[in-house]
Formats: sequence, structure tokens, C-alpha cells
Amino acid sequence: MDAESLYQALKKVQEPKGYFFNPDRELVFDLLRSLILNRERYGYMCCPCRLASGDKAHDGDIICPCVYRTPDVAQYGSCYCALYVSREWIDGTTAHAYVPERRPADRVR
Repeated sequence: MDAESLYQALKKVQEPKGYFFNPDRELVFDLLRSLILNRERYGYMCCPCRLASGDKAHDGDIICPCVYRTPDVAQYGSCYCALYVSREWIDGTTAHAYVPERRPADRVR
């Protein structure tokens, strides 16, 4: 699967849930290509903004969309890597603030 196909597939599934791709297409496609690369490396699409261990069970919390996306978007309007954003983030009614890492330090190998 290439980045454009992944973009279309994820957009179709995520937008009805209220998660939109960042309007910065260059950033989005860089992240999508990295997700594809991580799938080739590890067998699953782990967040390219975090260090994967190569152990799918251990990395389950950072397989895209990660478990931190929902609270990040709810609180900040964007997920940690800014792939997914809220409508309010796009419209500018939510500040584009720094999203701190929620993943516990003991999950990082």
C-alpha cells in the first residue's frame, strides 16, 4: 500500500469518528510513509514519533491510531505527532499547542 491509498482508507474510517488529517499534507504524507515503513520493519504501523521495540504486544499502545490519540485530541485538538486533529484545530478555534508525551516512561524500551 502506498501513502495515497493509506490516506484515502484512513480518511474514510477516521473522519466519521471526528478525527481529521492535519491540513499540512507534506507532514501527513511524511508520517504516512513512516507508518508504512514501520509496518515493513515491525509488521505493524507503530507511531513514527515514538521508539518502537519490535514487540507488538509491548508496542500495542503506539500502534496507529495510538491509545493516546483520543485524550490528546480531546485536550489539545491534536495527537502527539499531529497526524490527527480536531475540526476545531483546523478551524483555528483551538490553539495549536504543544502536546506532551502521555506514554509512560516504563513503556519505552
